Amino acid sequence: MINRKLVIEYIDYFSVDEMEPADRELVAAAIDAQKGSYCPYSHFRVGAALRLEDGTIVKGSNQENNAYPAGLCAERTAMFAAGANYPDKAFDTLAIVGSDENGICETPATPCGECRQVMAEYQAKGGRPLKIILVGRNKIQKFSKVDDLLPFIFDSITAGQVF
Repeated sequence: MINRKLVIEYIDYFSVDEMEPADRELVAAAIDAQKGSYCPYSHFRVGAALRLEDGTIVKGSNQENNAYPAGLCAERTAMFAAGANYPDKAFDTLAIVGSDENGICETPATPCGECRQVMAEYQAKGGRPLKIILVGRNKIQKFSKVDDLLPFIFDSITAGQVF
C-alpha cells in the first residue's frame, strides 16, 4: 500500500486590480458575457470568457430551457463556440463569473463536472495547460491547469500527459 497526497496550487486575488492586464480584460469580458444569460428559472447569471492562443476572446453565457436539462452552462457555450469557430486554436485561459439578484456572488462560482470534463478535453486537444479564473466579489481564484479542478480526468487522450 502507498499513501499519497494530492496538492493543488492556485492563486487567490482579493481584487481584480492585483491581476495582470490580460486577466483583468478576460474577467471584464466574462462579466459582460452575463448580459446574454437566459436564466428565467434559476435567476443565476453566469458569464464565461475564453482567451484563445492568438488572443481572441470568445464569450458565452448560461442558457436555460424549460425542458431541463436541455440548457447549457456558460463555460460550455464559450468553449463550443470557440471549438466550432476556431477549431485550430488552442485555449489559453477561461474566466467564469456568477451573479444572483445581489450582483456578483461573494465567492467564486465553480464549474460543474460536465464543464470540467469538456475543459479537460480541450486542454488535451490544445496540447497545453488551460488556465482557469473563477471570479467572486471578494475573491478571485486562478488555477494553472484544468487538472487542478479535475485531478483525475476521465480521458484516454490525456493518459500519461503532465501539464
